[in-house]
Amino acid sequence: MGIATQNATILQRAFIALFLFPKNLLYIRYIYMKYELNVPTNLNEITLGQYQQYLKLPEGLTENQVALKMVGIFCQVPDTVVRNIKAADIQTIVATLTKMFEDTPELTREFKLNGKRYGFIPNLDDMSFGEYIDIDTYLGDWDNIEKAMAVLYRPVQGSYDKLYNIEPYEAKDALEYKHMPLGVVLGSIIFFYNLGSELCQVMMDYSLKEEITLQQKQTLEQSGVGINQYTAWLTETLQDLKISLN
Repeated sequence: MGIATQNATILQRAFIALFLFPKNLLYIRYIYMKYELNVPTNLNEITLGQYQQYLKLPEGLTENQVALKMVGIFCQVPDTVVRNIKAADIQTIVATLTKMFEDTPELTREFKLNGKRYGFIPNLDDMSFGEYIDIDTYLGDWDNIEKAMAVLYRPVQGSYDKLYNIEPYEAKDALEYKHMPLGVVLGSIIFFYNLGSELCQVMMDYSLKEEITLQQKQTLEQSGVGINQYTAWLTETLQDLKISLN
């Protein structure tokens, strides 16, 4: 059998199967050659590391080149496999992946990674200055945002009912956090966006109701500029991800 005939036979055997899982989530499985191509339909089905890889795609790529890389990164298959999938099926997969980013994740308090349970900081008021510095430094840096996640989410030491304690923070390598669900990451970003918006509103209400000195006003304005810049970054980030704030 010639190579062309053999490839044609392989292509004929390639197929797409749709499975309906609990919670009515559509789970798409592609079987092509030796690869099983699973198409994520939920932000928690892809990792932070995958999204960081997607963000590093060079500018100037055509729409088709972006689609090729998008399917390869999020479905974890080589470009050679993606190139041999039917064009119509690629369009379906890309549409599925694009729709996934229309979700608005909520804050996740706990998640499991490699069998280990991680919990969000139980009380932000108890945050140390070192923790604050690392969150402030890395939360706006997509190349290193896993370092911020290592502050916000730490292994759970003990729990009772809905209460839990987490390990003390220690600045160290955070590479394992690249494997955490992207939905958890985005949920924490949206949480801080809402927190910043509420703080801005409180500060505005206070300035309207209370008489403050010139020095207090200048301090308030400087703080507001920082918060507004941070809020603007979060808004831009969410817009880039096509996530609605409403």
